[in-house]
Amino acid sequence: MRSSGLSWHGLLEQLEQALPFTEVNDQSLAYFKYPKRTVSLSLPLRMDSGDIKVFRGYRTVHSISRGPSMGGVRYKEGLNAHECEVLAALMTLKNAVAELPLGGAKGGINVDPETLSHGELERLTRRYTAELVNLLGHQSDVLAPDVGTNDQIMAWMLDTYNENLGNTQSGVVVGKPVPLGGSLGSKGARGRGAGVVTERLLAARGQSLNNLSVAIHGYGVVGIAAGEYLAAQGARIVGVASAQGGSYSSSGLDLTALDAYRSEAGHISGYGVSITADEVLALDADILILAHDYGSIYAGNAADIRAPLVIEATNRAVLPEAERALKTMNIEVVPDLLASIGGVISNYLEWVQDASNFFWLEEEIHATLDTRVKAAVDEVLDFASTHQTPDLRTAAYAIALNKLHSAAVMRGIYP
Repeated sequence: MRSSGLSWHGLLEQLEQALPFTEVNDQSLAYFKYPKRTVSLSLPLRMDSGDIKVFRGYRTVHSISRGPSMGGVRYKEGLNAHECEVLAALMTLKNAVAELPLGGAKGGINVDPETLSHGELERLTRRYTAELVNLLGHQSDVLAPDVGTNDQIMAWMLDTYNENLGNTQSGVVVGKPVPLGGSLGSKGARGRGAGVVTERLLAARGQSLNNLSVAIHGYGVVGIAAGEYLAAQGARIVGVASAQGGSYSSSGLDLTALDAYRSEAGHISGYGVSITADEVLALDADILILAHDYGSIYAGNAADIRAPLVIEATNRAVLPEAERALKTMNIEVVPDLLASIGGVISNYLEWVQDASNFFWLEEEIHATLDTRVKAAVDEVLDFASTHQTPDLRTAAYAIALNKLHSAAVMRGIYP
């Protein structure tokens, strides 16, 4: 049976493996173990039918030791405060690995957005934002898109915030439409970043992507961008799948034709050889990109994995018990703290542009994102080599904890 990958126990277990490689003391570790705040909200919504339905919403700010908190808002059935707290902590770690002056946050609403009409979705979004308006700000807590949310929802959040406070503060929300202060190149940034991480890692080991086979589990915005980047570097994308099914070709899929098929059919199943999401995970490929959601690889399916290199392009896609099994099979996992930092870097760049009211060209953004991603990969690889850590996840955690420790020591404790 698949277990939840979002628990403090699982996170702290992996943190404890990194502690011997850090300078962290009990004081700074205590800061990490306890989120700064978690807000739970009751959100009454008038449905199109006229009935009133109450939804539960949450927002966790984990840390502000390195700067304002920033993190996604997810609309997901079953979302709870605990999930938000664990994901907010991961955001703190990820921002530190990416060398961003930001802390971590996460929030959202326990709702399946597919069950709401356009009007209901807008009203619920505005109610959620209005309830949080006094806790948000471009120098306090910044909202970003996540599972179940998009640039339109970010636009509603921005408008609600500004209407409530009577200002035009665009940096309180990132991942918004370009005409409202959004950044060019942001939509596929996490996927592009995963591709850059993969390329840089292989290059450091004297390898290239040319003709390597790649399977992508979760062929949405992130998976598509990762596939396009890797294919442009010469890789063969042999299998892709989402929850609705997928496509396979041993010689490599034509991603342009696949995109055209998807636009017409509304899905990718039926293009080439049909394949399920579980079958994509088990493909005998050189690289497996995980771009769906947490818990894609768990104890029950870890033995099915064949790819020797797994890129965790979404948070906790590999559960701790599964990662232990993969290690015995000599399968390497590039952790989410590194593999998915393209998204947080892109959000940071949008935030910086909003603050200065000066916006860059898309090629400039790509160049800056690529440079920062490569620097993070080099730092993790160098740390792993110098300190002989057992894996890249331990190295990434240790780097993040050291940076958080330094900030905590310098700031001290307010009386």
